Amino acid sequence: MLSTVLEVAMGVTFCYASISLLSGAVFEAGASILKLRASSLLEGVKALLNDPGFTGLAKAIYSHALVNPRDDGKAPPGKEPAILPSYIAPRHFALAVIDSLQGAKGTAEDLGRSIDALQDPQLRQLLLGMYARAGGKLEALQTELAGWFDAGMARVSGAYKRKAQLFTFLAAFLIAGLFNVDSFRLFRTLWQHPALLAQLSVPAVPGAPAQAVEALQALPIGWGAMPGSVALAAAGWLVTASSVLFGAPFWFDLLQRFVNLRGAGGKPESHPGGR
Repeated sequence: MLSTVLEVAMGVTFCYASISLLSGAVFEAGASILKLRASSLLEGVKALLNDPGFTGLAKAIYSHALVNPRDDGKAPPGKEPAILPSYIAPRHFALAVIDSLQGAKGTAEDLGRSIDALQDPQLRQLLLGMYARAGGKLEALQTELAGWFDAGMARVSGAYKRKAQLFTFLAAFLIAGLFNVDSFRLFRTLWQHPALLAQLSVPAVPGAPAQAVEALQALPIGWGAMPGSVALAAAGWLVTASSVLFGAPFWFDLLQRFVNLRGAGGKPESHPGGR
């Protein structure tokens, strides 16, 4: 009985790990094609600098070679650069802000006057406060700006992760429907026929998506027969898709624990009079 429970748990866990790996790969491919990470970063910088129209400081930052070295910086105001960075180092952001406000040959006094001349009252007050706390020292101001950028990008990162979870879930639901990965049917079949797992080769670490597809073929999934109830099958797909919210590393780590537990075997029985 215990052996059957362990085998079924391994099969279900392996299925969830493979689906999580596949759906994650689908999302990353889509995010790369749509430049989702770079677009999210751009929107975050616009919001941070109160420049939704991309005509002010955000535009100047993205035209700076430290922030966007692959672009020529010649995009007109209001137009996004042809090339968008997917990551901005906090120190580079701070230096780009200072350079954009101070000018190439400006002084600390010029920087203070430029900040005081900003049209946005909220941004002006924020930067004047940083400038005052830095005592006019550029290195101290860089530290203030980098910390501010880090805090702002932490919120952007959180929003991106929530968006990634949603799209990964939708990708997992689509995969579960296409391959009929019904958690209820999977559990029931493995419970009735645990020997099906004899063909299952469990990797020590997550493999490539292609390997995950190949390994899934050893499980009782697919459209060999039409489901008795479409609603029940859809509910099974939903359970399967929900598993990706834990992430592939979680499932592969749990799977490895099951493998170790099965490898350890049961404790030998002690015989009366034996040593």
